[in-house]
Amino acid sequence: MVNRAFLSWFLYLLVTLPGAAQTWRELPADKHASTRTLALYRNLKTSSARGILFGHQDDLAYGVGWKYQPGRSDIRDVTGDYPAVYGWELGRLELDHPVNLDSVPFDRMREFIREAYRRGGVITISWHLNNPLTGKTAWDPAPGTVASVLPGGASHDRYCSWLDRVAAFLHSLRGDHGEPIPVIFRPFHECNGSWFWWGGKNCGADEFIRLYRFTESYLRDQKQVHNLLYAYNTDRFGSREEYLERYPGDEWVDVIGFDIYQRGTDTARFRADLDHSLGILEALAAEKNKLPALTEFGYGGVPDSTWWTGTLLKAIAPHHIAYALAWRNAGSRPDGSSEFYVPYKGQASAADFVLFSRNSRMLFQRAATGMALYRDP
Repeated sequence: MVNRAFLSWFLYLLVTLPGAAQTWRELPADKHASTRTLALYRNLKTSSARGILFGHQDDLAYGVGWKYQPGRSDIRDVTGDYPAVYGWELGRLELDHPVNLDSVPFDRMREFIREAYRRGGVITISWHLNNPLTGKTAWDPAPGTVASVLPGGASHDRYCSWLDRVAAFLHSLRGDHGEPIPVIFRPFHECNGSWFWWGGKNCGADEFIRLYRFTESYLRDQKQVHNLLYAYNTDRFGSREEYLERYPGDEWVDVIGFDIYQRGTDTARFRADLDHSLGILEALAAEKNKLPALTEFGYGGVPDSTWWTGTLLKAIAPHHIAYALAWRNAGSRPDGSSEFYVPYKGQASAADFVLFSRNSRMLFQRAATGMALYRDP
């Protein structure tokens, strides 16, 4: 039976304090989130009205033809400004390695994160964790892996020890005054694809949801990590139903997003697919009170010299999303080619990227600094 005193009090709040329910809705998944994490969450809710924060993976660590040069960034070389969002990767941290799977030392990563945060930039972190059942990479889709990770499974204790290392790293991210640096954490990304052990046909939707919820609960409740906003993201999708198939639930998610890459030269098809998916994402974000984002995107080598304004901008500018993160500029490959997803100085699309960066809808570091995203709104 419902306690009548409680029910009367609750109804009183709804009638006399109409902002109370909305205030609760403005809390992130972690109801004990740190002060600056809460401020970032609330400010990102309104920042999309001004524009889209532009991000880049590993931006400060390396670029095409350089590595670990203080203050350098391919985006800054081209535009004169840093990105507003900085993506980083934790893969191999679970193994206690000193460097991640992209060769970035975790000690350096920590300092890069502090540097970006000091400027008012936003930090997002992904995790291509090894397969805990086989010990192979994240791309080893061995049957039964997710089931083995869940409580009672053969790999559960190992996985918890990996989360302990992740928690220790996240706890170590501190600002100049010792405050925890907020992070948008996106575990188990591209979960509708089958290339990772946690995705697609490699586990059932229920198993994935249990894995996501356990991971978040362990970090938040067991390890007391309170500087995270949690992102759920798929790869390409075509419908609302497909996107939500593995959705962990409103109470577990702060950011909803997806990853999409252009493959081949059909820019019209890519633009249409991106626009369509962003429309679905925006509607879901409004319905569920979440932050929509383009969590990862790119066109390898950017061979189209007008791709930024002619394709990407036309697809994303009409939409109100919090941020868009381009993938990394890995640079030289053993075969002599070069891997990059934003232009470097002199690259064919560099001039167009400058025009793209000057569009009023695109926000880079100077804009983010002026928005004071870590200050209470």
